Amino acid sequence: MPVSWPARSVPAADVVAAVRSGTSVFVHGACATPAPLVEALCARRDLADVRLYHLHTAGPAPFAAPGREREFRSVSLFTGAPLRQAIAEDRADFIPIFLSDIPDLFLSGQVPLDAALVQVSPPDRHGLCSLGTSCDAAKAAIETARVVLAEINEQMPRTHGNNVVPLERIHAFVATDRPLCEHHPEPETAVEARIGELVAGLVEDGSTLQLGIGGIPDAVLSRLHDKRDLGIHTEMFSDRVVDLVESGAVTNRRKQVGVGRIVTSFVNGTRRLFDFVHDNPLVAFYPCDWTNDTAVIRQNPRVVAVNSALQVDLSGQVCADSLGHRIYSGIGGQMDFIRGAALSPGGKPVIALPATAAGGRISRLVVELSPGAGVVTTRGHVHWVVTEYGAVNLHGRTLRERGEALASIAHPDFRAELRRGLVAARHFPPRVGAA
Repeated sequence: MPVSWPARSVPAADVVAAVRSGTSVFVHGACATPAPLVEALCARRDLADVRLYHLHTAGPAPFAAPGREREFRSVSLFTGAPLRQAIAEDRADFIPIFLSDIPDLFLSGQVPLDAALVQVSPPDRHGLCSLGTSCDAAKAAIETARVVLAEINEQMPRTHGNNVVPLERIHAFVATDRPLCEHHPEPETAVEARIGELVAGLVEDGSTLQLGIGGIPDAVLSRLHDKRDLGIHTEMFSDRVVDLVESGAVTNRRKQVGVGRIVTSFVNGTRRLFDFVHDNPLVAFYPCDWTNDTAVIRQNPRVVAVNSALQVDLSGQVCADSLGHRIYSGIGGQMDFIRGAALSPGGKPVIALPATAAGGRISRLVVELSPGAGVVTTRGHVHWVVTEYGAVNLHGRTLRERGEALASIAHPDFRAELRRGLVAARHFPPRVGAA
């Protein structure tokens, strides 16, 4: 390791002094959010019209606070909780885009970046840092930005893969030694447990898995310990994957891409997860335009891709990014992996969601999506849909068959209403004896 590098560290305020008014800046996201740089940038009061491009960030987002609109314009490529209200109030923007397409925004010059704010691991003896817990679009950002401004954090894991940042590429940095922002799982609910059982039943030995973070993915993963030779090729993973590796269920032996290795673009979880990926050559981090490329995903056998939804209509259209017109999250990698799994030999694309919301008062399975709801997965791409009341495969089914199948896995209180709505919306004659 270059012994002189810490001497080059400057205060965070001096690092972000390179940001000018009217420029476009990338901000590293998830657990890799460079909080000291974000705080220092927002402490300035001499800026105007700075556009901040980012995926979901961890911690507060002071740049999107009321009253900062003249100085900063947040542009979410995937929306996290701190930005939902700002987007709803037109104090921030959102770009609907596949995760696999985001790096090309920067690489193609469609979004020219003046600066990239990133958090990296300390340089090794070769003078190379890593992007740590989040490679995703950050790799493209550091390759194309005019200046790279960094937090070099002693506690950022050094990770392997296509995520190297030469120290000489960094124009200015602050050295820190602080814990990463952690994401702790919530206790499992009965609904999540049942959905987890049903989805786990679709997973065969030798399957390659893509699951996100949250109660349902965790419930699925916790029920796979009796499987053999599972592989992981995903855009992200959390602590439950570590459990599967330690139990021997995940070996990555049967994969065709990244044999023997977990392939991911970023991770989100606790210190246990960060310790697992640190200097672990069996975990490889790649940019999301590669991990989420359907041409890559489909090469692995039996890809089981498990993604969530906010609403599914009776034709199979999946809304996953908004509550009506209100942006909730983003397109992310759902379509990348739904299609990739469908093209994989023996693959199973899965949309898993609770049957109801608002304490059981609202059905998530609906005759038609709410006005303004975004279709993330089209009815032509959807295959398996799972709720706590069952699992149905819509692929190759007619509109009537789809509607009836989805109604059958709705909460019992809503099934008759959904069936009547299906008949009325599609002008189907009612089936004899149907409710």
